[in-house]
Amino acid sequence: MHIRDWPSQERPREKLLVRGAGVLSDAELLAIFLGSGLRGRDAVTTARELLGAHGPLRALLEREPAELAELPGLGPARASRLAAALELCARYLAADLARGEAMTDPAAAGRYFAQRLRARAHEVFAVLFLDHRHRALAFEELFNGTVNSAEVHPREVVRRALAHNAAALIVGHNHPSGCREPSAADRAVTARLKQALALVDVRLLDHFVIGDGAPVSLAARGWV
Repeated sequence: MHIRDWPSQERPREKLLVRGAGVLSDAELLAIFLGSGLRGRDAVTTARELLGAHGPLRALLEREPAELAELPGLGPARASRLAAALELCARYLAADLARGEAMTDPAAAGRYFAQRLRARAHEVFAVLFLDHRHRALAFEELFNGTVNSAEVHPREVVRRALAHNAAALIVGHNHPSGCREPSAADRAVTARLKQALALVDVRLLDHFVIGDGAPVSLAARGWV
């Protein structure tokens, strides 16, 4: 049965328009993007097969466009559109930073760190530098580690903060394993950074750990 023959309340597009995108499954969202399925299959079935063979969704979307183009149901045109859609998302999340508006929503910073770092195969430690009104000055990836660690040097973070004339900063790093729970080492680095930055009157506002799911804020846990 073609999707157009389904009951209207079960069709992905109609569900999205009536109830919002959040109610759709990963397969239904991907099906809307695909538009149509492989021969003899509807778009939802094709999306489910893609996710079953090459998923979950995060693993599928983190593939290079050339690799996506080789997957059944995608091809070069859809792979290009998918890569463009992901880049649009990244630029949307960065829009508030680019406009120079004050960072008033801590969750927005967490989403930005997640977009920049989640797909990395190795641990990356990054810093968002802010002025006295908490407007973004710069975003830098300062330290790269192995698959499960990155050595953080507080002195280098302080040096870069002074170079940007920053009054505050937010840091974040990813856990390639997908586990987003802060480790004892993460808490220790946070304490060292806060102490080092305080010596030059720069505030550490938060430290985000990026893994599967929503970013974890150490400030929200009371650890900053």
